[in-house]
Formats: sequence, C-alpha cells, structure tokens
Amino acid sequence: MAPASVLLWASGCGYGSVDVEVDSPQPGSEQVCRALLDALPEVVDDAVRRDVEPETGRTAAWGSPPVVLRCGVPLPADYQPDAQLIDLNGVGWLPVDGEGGTFFSATDREVIVEVSVPEEYLPEYDVLLDLAPAIKETVPGSG
Repeated sequence: MAPASVLLWASGCGYGSVDVEVDSPQPGSEQVCRALLDALPEVVDDAVRRDVEPETGRTAAWGSPPVVLRCGVPLPADYQPDAQLIDLNGVGWLPVDGEGGTFFSATDREVIVEVSVPEEYLPEYDVLLDLAPAIKETVPGSG
C-alpha cells in the first residue's frame, strides 16, 4: 500500500505543473533539501524536469506521468531496522509497491528522500541511478 499523502498525479494531459502533496518537513531538513534540489539533474531516464506546486524547496518532478521526488519526509510505514535495501551507486533504497508504481525511500541518509516512480518507467532503477549522484553529494549518509 502506498504512503497515504504522497502525491497527487498531474491533472490533464499537458506538461504543466505537478501538484504534490507535502508533509511537514523532517526537522533540520530544509537546507539539505534545497541543496539537493539545486543539484538534481534536468533529465532522469529521458524525462524532463517539471515545475511543482506548491513550491516548497523540497519537491521535484520529471516527465508524464510524473516521477516525483520529495525530500525531508518521514520514514515509510513499511520500514524496519533490518530491512534489505537496494544499493544503487551508493544510495540505499527501500522499495514499497504502490498504486501505479513503486515508492523508493533512501533510508540510509540523515534526511529521507522519497521517489515515486510510475510503472511506465520500468525498470525503475534507471531513474534512481540518475538521481544517486545528487543525493550522495548533498544528503549525508546516516551511517
């Protein structure tokens, strides 16, 4: 089951802004999230970056249907301390299947980063590989 307040998919068929539902930020995450957003690529898996609403400095989106990144979110409900993470280029991801795609949370970071990847982007790992350099550069590891 997908996290409850993850995102609202873009309405309509155009490539306008993506409406993203946001949670309260993880304490102390704002500066890290802003640095991450500045370092993110303009293209992931051939999907071009889009504007997001509301602009919080903690969210980004690419393509249609949108891949959505949220920074400074809580740990996913499915997280367990002994969870097996998928390591892609030095970032540990916890996958959680959701409606229409998979939610990946980088739980090995001091600030949690979540990426929702619609099933149209299979294999999802291409998106995560494109995001890994920016995450490693700006979001300190928790270990």
